[in-house]
Amino acid sequence: MGALLIAANLRPAITSVGPLIGEIRADTGLSGTAAGLLTTLPVLAFGLLSPVAPRLGHRFGIEAVLLGCMVALVVGIVVRWAPGTVALFGGTVILGAAVASANVLLPALVKRDYAHREGLVTAAYSSVLGGAAGIGAGVAVPLADDAGLGWEGALAIWAVPATVAALVWLPQARRRHRPAPGPGPGTALRDLWRSRLAWTVTGFWAMQSFGFYVVIAWLPEILIEAGLDDADAGLMLFVAQVAGVAATLTIPPLAGRRPDQRGIVVASAAVLVLAVLGLIAAPDTATVVWVLLLGFGQGCGLSLALLFLPLRTREHRTAAELSGMAQTVGYLVAATGPILAGLLHDGLGGWKPTLVLLLAAAAAQLAFGLGAGRDAVLGIESRPRATSAGR
Repeated sequence: MGALLIAANLRPAITSVGPLIGEIRADTGLSGTAAGLLTTLPVLAFGLLSPVAPRLGHRFGIEAVLLGCMVALVVGIVVRWAPGTVALFGGTVILGAAVASANVLLPALVKRDYAHREGLVTAAYSSVLGGAAGIGAGVAVPLADDAGLGWEGALAIWAVPATVAALVWLPQARRRHRPAPGPGPGTALRDLWRSRLAWTVTGFWAMQSFGFYVVIAWLPEILIEAGLDDADAGLMLFVAQVAGVAATLTIPPLAGRRPDQRGIVVASAAVLVLAVLGLIAAPDTATVVWVLLLGFGQGCGLSLALLFLPLRTREHRTAAELSGMAQTVGYLVAATGPILAGLLHDGLGGWKPTLVLLLAAAAAQLAFGLGAGRDAVLGIESRPRATSAGR
């Protein structure tokens, strides 16, 4: 329960910014470039700070570090609430750092405590992660305008559930598991960077994150250009998030029971390609169908990316290292997605070049997924099927 509460707090403080960016700019006078930086800072923090999390978990214990993440998240949200753009950006950096560490350590917690139920537990926390992200985006404007909180209050309110999560998790932090003897995280990380399997998992994470953040940033604008009004375009983004939650509920239990996930990788890539082709060819016809397919395909990608971390490792410390590597590279790549999509739009006109970019990302995701989905674990780059039948 405590881990699910932590997962529920890892996205709303971030996804609630996008729908309010117009109000934030009008009130603070931020330029378009500065506003883009505000939305990109958390993703950059994910990439830059992910390598630190395994070392913190190894030294202080996963439970204690996750508690610290929740406390830092509350601090970041409160700092962001203070007047002035310095506080706005400073608080965003703090909360991004907190979320970065928790992102890395939750899969390690799953590997350590739920080794025989990885699929079910990954389904639970990835669906909570995606669902909370959708809620954060969906209620931001109603909280700011209809509830009269303003954009500051609509962002600050997420300190409340983060505080609740910290209080619920506090007993777990007191009963911390001490790290088992073994090679330090530095040695393990050096081995990972030489592993082909680790790089395929990392590449898969990078490509699914790249596509996800392009969609989060630009899908409403793509649909507005196709003829939808602002409200309907925003609703379609929420629909995509709901479809993603459906995928995160169904895919991990199915994939976790299989020693080889390549068939699911191919199917999820096919759904993504069909969705993007539909948006290219007929964005104003059956729009909801294309958006549902897009959200479901991206939810499949997120589920598999999270599931590969425990499935491709033998123990939780290696899972934490692989999580750190995948998220470091993955989120640094993902941070370029919205910027590159915007540059394509400005340079070539229209949003079709951005949709073609999403097709390329889906193809790369498929290529990496065929490597990451094969029946193997780090240190045993291939293994006979009989060995993994009991997984």
